[in-house]
Amino acid sequence: MEFRSGFVSIMGSPNVGKSTLMNALVGQKIAIATQKAQTTRNKVTGILTRKDYQIIFLDTPGIHVPKNKLGEYMVKTAYEANRDVDLTLLLIDAKVGVGERDKEILQRLRNGNLMVVINKVDAVNDDMLQNIRKVLHGLDISPKQQIEISAMQGDGLVQLEKEIVKHLIPGPMFYPEDMVTDKPERFIAAELIREKALLNLRDEIPHGIGIDIEKVEELDNLTEVSAVIVCERDSHKGIIIGKKGAMLKKIASQARMDLEVLFGTKVFLQVFVKVKEDWRNSGHMLKELGYRKEE
Repeated sequence: MEFRSGFVSIMGSPNVGKSTLMNALVGQKIAIATQKAQTTRNKVTGILTRKDYQIIFLDTPGIHVPKNKLGEYMVKTAYEANRDVDLTLLLIDAKVGVGERDKEILQRLRNGNLMVVINKVDAVNDDMLQNIRKVLHGLDISPKQQIEISAMQGDGLVQLEKEIVKHLIPGPMFYPEDMVTDKPERFIAAELIREKALLNLRDEIPHGIGIDIEKVEELDNLTEVSAVIVCERDSHKGIIIGKKGAMLKKIASQARMDLEVLFGTKVFLQVFVKVKEDWRNSGHMLKELGYRKEE
């Protein structure tokens, strides 16, 4: 059988399960996933290689109405990831249904190869699913373009992979077969630390933080990592550090466990906190934290 390969973007509104889906398909934690909206800020690549094919997934930031330059970057990144792909997966949250933003995204993606993936079907009843199917039919999305899954439970993922393979074309293996992402370890390390902050901090703080990895030094059976959590206010800094440093220690301790899996060694992790007011609207800071390319 001729080897096939292709690029597949995963798009949708915030918090519909895009990162969870990519991690499940790849079989390894590549992108961070939390219950908070707009967790993903950059395009993250996940690579799935089988005997006869290779799929390169592009997990994208959730499409939302941007409130600052970081938000603008995220939405632009999501749509740019859709260029020149072989297939776009538009994720819809079965618990929410087809919203106005989903309809807008569908309108923009109409001319490309598109599959609507209805996620979280384990959390809804048949009537809710039937209503979603009816709405999609009204938007000229045929049943062949729809698939129902639960990324969290793993339901429907084998069938989804089979459907994706139908869109692959004869081509090379773009990445080595043991490679699961093209993102550097520093990027993943920063994301893992940010994930733990997202999971532990109050709702109003996480979107105002960024992570700067200042040092990664690999020694014999030990990796030393130094990171800075950048926040926007002194009051936020106090909350991130916590009483007697308890919150910062908790974030660092949880992150260290994931980092040890990432690096395959014991990890000595130091995490500091700095205040950079309104950094999400600073072109310099966005560039420094990896959210903007050099002009």
